[in-house]
Amino acid sequence: MPETLESRVREIASRLGFDECRFAPARRATHADEFQSWIDAGEHGDMEWMQKTPERRKDPRLLVEGARTVIVLALNYYPGKDAPDPVPGAARSGRFARYALGTDYHLVIDKKLKAFSRQLEALGGEQRFYVDYGPVLERDFATDAGLGWSGKSTMQIHPSLGTWFFLAELVTTLALQPDSPMPDRCGKCTACVDCCPTAAITSPHHLDARRCISYLTIEHRGPIPEEFREAVGARVFGCDDCLEVCPWNRFAEASREAKFAARDYTAWPLRDFLSVSEEDFRVLFRQSPVKRIGRERFLRNVCVALGNVGDESDLPALTNALQAEGPLVGGHARWAIERIQAKAASVF
Repeated sequence: MPETLESRVREIASRLGFDECRFAPARRATHADEFQSWIDAGEHGDMEWMQKTPERRKDPRLLVEGARTVIVLALNYYPGKDAPDPVPGAARSGRFARYALGTDYHLVIDKKLKAFSRQLEALGGEQRFYVDYGPVLERDFATDAGLGWSGKSTMQIHPSLGTWFFLAELVTTLALQPDSPMPDRCGKCTACVDCCPTAAITSPHHLDARRCISYLTIEHRGPIPEEFREAVGARVFGCDDCLEVCPWNRFAEASREAKFAARDYTAWPLRDFLSVSEEDFRVLFRQSPVKRIGRERFLRNVCVALGNVGDESDLPALTNALQAEGPLVGGHARWAIERIQAKAASVF
């Protein structure tokens, strides 16, 4: 059988290390109207970039003249069953979302996408590529292409990768035969909806980002609302609860990408982060997703976590943060101090 254009593109994806490569027609996104309603309701919170050029976000044909296909790619980041458990044990360490345990995925995937685009140019294609920073409603096109289905948490689910994968897209002028969608296999399961600590999944397939711990600890720039601080627990960057409980993860296998391996700082005692200088922060989190939120917001998160899981031995570090840091960190340090003191007083 002669080699098809589709098989050549999939072969490129495989050589670059992607775990899945599928094709969807370049057309208006399936949930474009629902996305606009979500934006209009303000449920995107501080993420102003999501409301910019909304029409470009809804229709990839506005991104590349003559676009015919959206190539949807998946890259597994699951560290494996034998990897360190992100849930803290006796050493009161912070919880990081699994995707943030290693090198920033943007750095890993962008390099692959640049190489992919160059090889597609040799096949006659013109394209633009994106991870999650570009104006593409990527889960719509992943679902259209049969790269899993949209779960009730709004996260994409894959029958063999579970929930532990990144999505990336190339919007191209190449006319590739579209793949068939996959049926929604969530059935009656509502585990992701039921487990959300802040009830951010307000109904199946609907997320209010303003309540989401991932949003609050990463995207949100101001103080974390007090009504959600206790629910944050020991999380200092992101939240995996709705991913962890998905039954489809039982089929997930460890990623082949060594750069996603966990770094040492994930086991640090929480209070040690409060002594990290600005320069030390940049070095410690070099090429990590954590770096992009900056030291101030990260220390804000650390203070909240200490208020939830810390004890009196953490008070000196928190007191120093209260005195030495600005209003954002200082305000959360004060809250943590009061929480720890109240817990200690209740013991007697």
